[in-house]
Amino acid sequence: MRSYVQQADFMGGMVAADWAWWLGLLAGAVPLLALAVWHCADAFHCAAFAVRHLGGRQRPRLPPGHIGLPFVGETLALLWYFNLARRPDGFVEAKRRRYGGAGDGGDEGVGLYRTHLFGSPTVLACSPAANKFVLQSNDSFAIRWPSPEIVGVSSVVNVHGSQHARLRRFIVAAVNSPRSLRAIAEVVQPRVAAALRSWAAKGTITAATEIKKECFTDGWIEQVTFENICRMFVSMEPSPLTAKIDEWFAGLVAGLRAFPLDIPGTALRRAKKCRRKLHSVFSEELERRKAKLAAGEGGDNDVMSGLMQMEDEQGRRLEDEEVVDNIVSLVLAGYESTSNAIMWAAYYLAKSPHVLAKLREENSAIAKENNGASFITLDDIYKMKYTPKVVEETIRLANIAPMVYRVALRDVEYRGYTIPKGWRVVVWLRSLHVDPKYYDDPFSFNPDRWDKAAKPGTYQVFGVGERICAGNMLARLQLTIMLHHLSCGYRWELLNPDAGVAYLPHPRPMDGAAMSFSEL
Repeated sequence: MRSYVQQADFMGGMVAADWAWWLGLLAGAVPLLALAVWHCADAFHCAAFAVRHLGGRQRPRLPPGHIGLPFVGETLALLWYFNLARRPDGFVEAKRRRYGGAGDGGDEGVGLYRTHLFGSPTVLACSPAANKFVLQSNDSFAIRWPSPEIVGVSSVVNVHGSQHARLRRFIVAAVNSPRSLRAIAEVVQPRVAAALRSWAAKGTITAATEIKKECFTDGWIEQVTFENICRMFVSMEPSPLTAKIDEWFAGLVAGLRAFPLDIPGTALRRAKKCRRKLHSVFSEELERRKAKLAAGEGGDNDVMSGLMQMEDEQGRRLEDEEVVDNIVSLVLAGYESTSNAIMWAAYYLAKSPHVLAKLREENSAIAKENNGASFITLDDIYKMKYTPKVVEETIRLANIAPMVYRVALRDVEYRGYTIPKGWRVVVWLRSLHVDPKYYDDPFSFNPDRWDKAAKPGTYQVFGVGERICAGNMLARLQLTIMLHHLSCGYRWELLNPDAGVAYLPHPRPMDGAAMSFSEL
C-alpha cells in the first residue's frame, strides 16, 4: 500500500511539474508573441523602405513612430482617443511624449510621425510648418480619397494642377464672390428666421447624436442648412425628392468616414450607390436646364446655372460631368459642417453671457439702422466688427474638420526625414487651434483674442495654400446670418452645461445636452 501511495505521489508530482512547465512556457511565450506581432508590421515597412533605397548616396530616414498592428495599424488607438477617452488630441500627444519633437525643428520639432491609419501606412503632420509644407506642396502631395468617385472624379477636390486652378476659379466666382454672397444672403434668411420661430415654439432644444440629427431637435439646423444649400445651388425647394437627396448625401458622408472596404453591406458600398443616384438626379436637372436655355427661356439664378454658363479666359465652359461632380462636392462640403458650426456657436454663447451681450449690442444696433427690416444685407455684414470675431472663435474652437488627407506622389524630403511615395499623409489641424503655445487659454471662448491676428501658420481651419476651402466665405456668411437672428430675437440657456462631447463624426454635444429657447 505504501509503495502504491508513493508511486501515486510521484506521478502526481510529475503531472504538476508538467503543468507548471507548460504554464511557464505559455506565460513567457504569449508576451513574446504579442511583442513580435506588435513590431512585425513596423519592421516590415522599415525594411521595405530600406531595400528601396539601397545603393543611394544617402540613407534616408522614415519619420519616428510606429506602424502598429498588422492590417489595422493604430486605427483602433485613434478611435479610442476620439470615442472612448474623449481626448482627440491625445493621439498626437502620445506620439510627442514617446518620440519627442521628432527632429531638429526647434521647440515644435519637425512635426512628423509614422503610423498606419484606415488601411494605409501614414505620416502624421502636426506642426504649423509641417502642415503648411504638405498643404502647399501641390507638386508633391495630392488628395486621394479611398474611393474618388464618391465625391466626383472631376470635382475640384480630386483634380490637380491647371485643371484644379481652372475649376477653382469657376467655383470661387459662383459661391465666394461679393455678387454671389449678396444673392445668397437674401436666399438663406427666410428659412433661417422660420426655423428659429419653430424652435422658440418648442421651448426646449435637445442635441442628438444620430447622424441625421447631430444638431438641435429633429435635426432642424442641419435640415435648414441643407434646404438652403439646395435652394442656393440648384433652386430646389423642399419636396420628397430633396428628402431623398438628403438621405443619399447622408450615405455619402458615412462612406467617406468608413473603413475602405468595398463589399456588400459596407458603408463604402452604400455610399457608391448613393453617389450614382445623386449623379442621376443632378444630370437630369442639368439636361432640363440646357433644354430651357435652348428654348430661350433663360437660366436659374443659382450656383449650378453659374457653373454651366461661366467661361474661362479662352472662352471654354465646364463639361457636363464637371458641373455635376462639383455640385455634388459643394453640397457635400457644406452638408454638415455649417450646421455643426451654428450649433457650437449657440452652445458657446450660452456659456459666455458677456460675449452674447456684446454680440447682441452690435446686431441690435444694425437692426435699428435698418428701420425694423426683417433681414440684413451683405453691406450690413461688412459693418460688423465684433460678430466676425465671434465667427472666427467659433470656427477655431469647434474644429469641425480635425484633419485632412493627402498622399505623397513621390519620395518627399522634409528636414532630414523622407515621406515615402504612396504613403498617406494626415495633416492634423485641430491640435494647432487648441495649443497653448499659440493661443492663450485655448479652450476658453474668447472672441477678443482676434483683436490681433493669429501667429502665422497656426490657424488652418480652412486649409492652406491653393486648396484652401473655396467656400470659406460662404460658411462665414451663413454663420454670421444665424448669429444675427439669434442674438436679436431670442434667448437661450443650457439646461445641462456639463454634458460630454462626442468627437466623431463631427464634434457635438452628446445625447441629453439641452437648452431652453424662447423669443426675447
